[in-house]
Amino acid sequence: MFDIRAVRDAPDAFDAALAKRGVAPVAARLVELDDERRAVVTRLQEVQTARNAASKAIGKAKAARDEAEAERLIAEVAALKGAIQSGEEAERDVAQRLEAELAGLPNPPLEDVPVGGDESGNVELRRVGEPRRFDFAPKEHDALGAALGLMDAERAGRIAGSRFTILTGRLARLERALGQFMIDLHVAEHGYTEVSPPLLVRHEAVFGTAQLPKFAGDLFATTDGRWLIPTAEVPLTNLVRDEILSAADLPLRVTALTPCFRSEAGSAGRDVRGMLRQHQFQKCELVSIVAPGDALGEQERMTGCAERVLAALGLAYRVVNLCTGDLGFAARRTYDIEVWLPGQGAYREISSCSVCGDFQARRMNARYRPSAEAPPAYVHTLNGSGVAVGRALIAVMETYQEADGTIRVPDALVRYTGFTEVPPP
Repeated sequence: MFDIRAVRDAPDAFDAALAKRGVAPVAARLVELDDERRAVVTRLQEVQTARNAASKAIGKAKAARDEAEAERLIAEVAALKGAIQSGEEAERDVAQRLEAELAGLPNPPLEDVPVGGDESGNVELRRVGEPRRFDFAPKEHDALGAALGLMDAERAGRIAGSRFTILTGRLARLERALGQFMIDLHVAEHGYTEVSPPLLVRHEAVFGTAQLPKFAGDLFATTDGRWLIPTAEVPLTNLVRDEILSAADLPLRVTALTPCFRSEAGSAGRDVRGMLRQHQFQKCELVSIVAPGDALGEQERMTGCAERVLAALGLAYRVVNLCTGDLGFAARRTYDIEVWLPGQGAYREISSCSVCGDFQARRMNARYRPSAEAPPAYVHTLNGSGVAVGRALIAVMETYQEADGTIRVPDALVRYTGFTEVPPP
């Protein structure tokens, strides 16, 4: 969300920043809408002033016992009252049109974000860890899970439809262990505060983090006007909605391990198989609320926290800086962490760590007071996966598989699972 005053002050710079994201020039239209709004407000104020003056004059006319003048003024006030109602409706209409235009525009990228049309323009920053070398052809996770008899998409489909999976036995426990390991790591080593948030949220909360209105089709709505969370970013970031924090409250770092729900598009291709792209999945989310000057450093810190998970699990990964064409709607810069999947022979996204500036804070009216005497200013928000549990399970299964189908358990997880391997039947 943007401050229309900033658009008016630098329309060319505003258009140039959004052009990097493929947005056609829009500043002139926004300024025109704002001019219309201002004109309506000015006319409304003039009518209100006239009504107030006529109302006072009624008393004077009555005091002078000029009944004819009093009746004329009463009729005038009634007419002005109708004009005020019409003016207020016109002001609401143009304000809503302006807000809808502003709400539909993505966050401008930072200067160092590479310009590109799609993921082919992403820039690799680093690779960490060597992918395991196999003396046999590694299988993909869905084949491994089916052979173990512990991953069942067919039964899940009969219960819930496509893009759901049932895990049982040791595989279910291994997934649960991964989530517990992540949340414990971020709380104990990285200083995040664990939160158990609502999984159903109001429209305003999803608008605040910018999933609405643009991405309503990617979400699941309830019949009473609420939304299933697509990520714990939504309730965690909205913890500071409509609040004014003190400088001492920042940085605020929170984490949650929750189910997430997304209406994933598409019905063909390898991503439909198994657990790679599900309507329901577990994710450990990281959210930071910081002062503006600390945001870029916080993104580096948050990315390091997510990397620590993969390093502790012994998984190879790489970090990429997303280009403008692959950047999320609310992000100013995003680092994707992609884990190596031996079965696919490819790196696949397992975490995105984004800095959003004040984009979400403006939508949520989330502010802080830099000092006791200073006026409130908008906080800056960041979010990241720390990491996606289902994809971590996929990476563990494919990385730690043996030729006979056994899945070895990474050392970091043994105290959570109580076993060292998932053996074949």
